[in-house]
Parts: sequence; structure tokens; C-alpha cells
Amino acid sequence: MKIAIAQLNATVGDLAGNVERIASFAERARRAGADLMVTPELAICGYPPEDLLLRPDFLLACERALAELAARVKGVTLVVGHPRVASGKRYNSASILQDGKVAGVYDKQRLPNYTVFDEERYFEPGGAPCVFGMNGVNFGVNICEDTWGAQAVTDVRSRDARLGINICADSWHADAPRAARAAGAGVLLVLNASPYHMKKQHLRQDVMRRRVEETGLALVYANLVGGQDELVFDGGSFVLNREGKVTHQLPLFEEALGLVTLTDGDPQPGEIAAPLALEEEVYRALITGVRDYVEKNGFPGVLIGVSGGVDSALTLAIAVDALGAERVRAVMMPSQYTADISVQDAREEARALGVRYTEIAIKPIFDAFLKALAAEFEGLAPDVTEENLQSRIRGTLLMALSNKTGALVLTTGNKSEMGTGYATLYGDMAGGFGVLKDINKTMVYRLANYRNRISRVIPQRVIERAPSAELRPNQTDQDSLPPYPVLDAIMEAYVENDLAPEEIVAQGYAPADVERVVGLVRASEYKRRQAPIGIRITPRGFGKDWRYPITNKYRHRSG
Repeated sequence: MKIAIAQLNATVGDLAGNVERIASFAERARRAGADLMVTPELAICGYPPEDLLLRPDFLLACERALAELAARVKGVTLVVGHPRVASGKRYNSASILQDGKVAGVYDKQRLPNYTVFDEERYFEPGGAPCVFGMNGVNFGVNICEDTWGAQAVTDVRSRDARLGINICADSWHADAPRAARAAGAGVLLVLNASPYHMKKQHLRQDVMRRRVEETGLALVYANLVGGQDELVFDGGSFVLNREGKVTHQLPLFEEALGLVTLTDGDPQPGEIAAPLALEEEVYRALITGVRDYVEKNGFPGVLIGVSGGVDSALTLAIAVDALGAERVRAVMMPSQYTADISVQDAREEARALGVRYTEIAIKPIFDAFLKALAAEFEGLAPDVTEENLQSRIRGTLLMALSNKTGALVLTTGNKSEMGTGYATLYGDMAGGFGVLKDINKTMVYRLANYRNRISRVIPQRVIERAPSAELRPNQTDQDSLPPYPVLDAIMEAYVENDLAPEEIVAQGYAPADVERVVGLVRASEYKRRQAPIGIRITPRGFGKDWRYPITNKYRHRSG
């Protein structure tokens, strides 16, 4: 028999559109000879629907959408993800649709409640396994975290062991796959909405391979693809045979229909998409995030304030690759401190990418502001106030253009800047979507070089020259920050790995640098809370999985 994997780009809340997409994939699967098709987790409503799940009208609409889908799909059995209500409780479910009816239901047993996941807020855990037979093969159904429990506890233990916290492992065993096997399953179908972060695909396959080793079941892993707010889902659906070998691998960051042939209940070798180098993987994640945020929210295009620096140059290239040059506009806003080469490089970037380019000098506006504030500033020396004023003028101009045209302003700040507060509220932080918000400066340079290997759109001196905000004479970023390789390593240790300052120093970093960076991260929380959302590509970004209080007197004390 043949199984189809529908690697779908579902849109949260677009029930009619998602039903149409699933039905279209099911028809393609039927024509290709498939007997069974499996979709990603919550494919009918999109993932994550968040507090939509608290609305009775939304849940009723999802129920109606499921009934409509069941009536439409003919000639193929469909395993589809959706929310459901039973006995007044909400479940994250998968239904088996056959012959216009719901022939079986599985409710997710393990509800993730860490990093970007909040499923305990919305759902009740299921309990019973679901196994159904077709063409002599028994299929068990699991949903995402059901198969991840053992890995999740490993990650938690690695952090909490230092604190002496004991975690009850019994509640974390990956027992849902074992329950499916005990109920007679020979193949495990796993519906997933597994968000992307760097190197995630290797982790998924390692974890799923352990489930195969534990149960002896072949495994079909169907994952969501596409952008949803700050999350990106990379697809990469795959199949493991009973020996744990990959027999099928769908492409990353693309909708796809995979076809799997089973012989005696074991998957036979099929197509395996080529892996991506890390820079290409991250770049495609950023393209996906920009494209879907703009498209799904109905923006006609985007605006980017370009400076002649590497961050805005990379953001401009990503936007063009995501949307096409005709939907991207670059705006250069030079001041008296802007170097001539910065203007020249901004012009060259726009020309190379074929976008509309505008220059608006801000010195007359800056002078007018200083004149208006002269009495208030009398006797006070110039400082960061005047620097921030320039940035806020630029933010105001970009937002005015956004209001007038409907285009979305893409901010250009990177994770190194967001982490340390090296950004101006209502200035360069003004906008609707932060493309590089989770990309540290070191990776910015790697991505810029990667993009130039495809075609040279970023002038080489933009990559090579010392980065500068150009808000005062002869300014560079390293005047007030450690070198970026040092800064980024300390931030990764503190933000992503939760290491204490003394542990970071023990890795070989200068105590003064660690104290400086950690202090800046702490002091900048109020800024990050007001920043636009941005694309998450690390295991811990400044967004859904970073929830520190703004008012916070805690300081680590060694010993």
C-alpha cells in the first residue's frame, strides 16, 4: 500500500483555506495511488492557534470544518489534526476520516509546556491509544510531543541538575509509542508542528530513531511548514523503517507531497532530499518567515531603512528573495555623520537588487528638533540624547511612509543589538517585523557572505568595514561593546544555555566582558518588550520563550 505525507503550509484561523488545501493534497494523493494520507498537527486550524482555542465559536467552527473535510475527501483515508471538544474538555486531536465519516480519534497525551509551547493552557491530555487497520497493516497515531518526552526530560535535566531538582522520569517516558505498539500497531504515524531552530532536523531524527529502536515500529513523521508570527516551521518530514534508517526525506521550507510504499508493513526506499548547509538553512528560514508574515497578513510590500551597513543590506536581500524586488522599497536617510561610502553602498545594494530607492536627508529635521529643544537643553552637554534623536527621526519617516503606502516596515536590528540594548526605542526599533531579531552579528556576516556566493548584492566593503551606527563622528560599535565574536559567545551562554556569569568566566572569557554583557542584557529588557516580533531561529529567542520580568532586582551571587 501507499501512504502520502501532506507537508502543508497551514494558516492559523483560515479554516476554509486550510480545508481547501488539505482536500487538494488528498486528491493529489488519491491520483498518485495513495491509500492513506497524514497531515501535520492541527492542520485544520493552523499552529499555534493560541487563545483562539479559548473561544467557543472558534472551536465550533473547527468542528464544522472537520465535517466539511470528511464530506469532501473521497477514495483515500485521511489522518488529520484538529482541536476538538468532548465532555466540556479541549483536546489536541487527530481524526481518521474514511468514507465521509470520522472512523477514529486520537487525543494527544503529552502536552509540551516549555520554550515556545503553552499547550497545558489550552488542552487536556488524552489517554487511550488509537490503532486502525488498512490493507493488512495496523497504524498507530501519535502527535508530536508524544514521541519527544524522553528527549525533553534530558534537556531539562541538563539545566536543572545543577540546582539539585529531581524530575519524575515516570511522567516523561515516551510511553505513547509503546502504548500504540501494545495495541497492535505496526507503523506509527506522527503528526507534528515542530518549529525550526538551527540543527533541529538532526535532533528530530535522532529522537525518532530512539522510538523506533524502543518499539520496533516503522515511523512516518509529517511536519508543518511555513511561517506563523515569530515561528518558522521547516517541514523536513521523513520516514524511518523498522531498522531506524531514513527511507524518505521531504525538502525543508517547501510544501510537498511525499509518497511512501509499504511492503509487509515496512517502508521501502524512496526520495531523500539533499541536506542544506547551515547558512542556507537559516537563510531559507528567514525568507519563509518574511514571506508568510507579509503574505498571510495582507501587506502589499515592505519598507527598509538602509544605512550602508551589513544588517540593513542583508535584510534588504532577504526581503527581495522572499517577496520580489517590486514589493520592496529601500529608504536611505543620511545625516551629517553619514559617510559618503555609506550612501554609495546603499545605492549599490538597491541597484543590484532592483528595488525602488529613495534618499531623505535628515539634517534639516534634526536641526529643527535641536532648535525646538534648545531652551530645555541649555547648559547640558551633547550625549546619547542627540544620537537617539537622529534614529527616532528615521523611525518617524519610515512609519509615515508605511502609513501612507500600507507597506510593512522591516526592522534591521540583530540579536546582539537586541540583547545588549544597542538599539533605540521608537528609532531603529520602530517597525512591524524584525527579520534579524534572532540572528547574532557573527551569523549576520556568515549569511551576508553566503548570499554573495549566490550573486553579489552586498558590496564587499560593507562586510569588511567596522560596523557603526554613524550617529557621531568616528563612531564604531566596538567603542561600547566587546568584539562581536566575544559578545555573541557570552550572550549564547547566558541567554540560550542559562549559564551563570561565573560559569561563563570559567569558559575563558574575561570577567569584565561577562559582567558588561550580562549587565546590558538585564538592563535592556524593557526595550525588548517593546520591540517588534521577529523570526526565531535559535533554541531560545527574545520572544515567546524569553519571559523575564522588566522590574527585576535578582543578581547572581556565586557560591
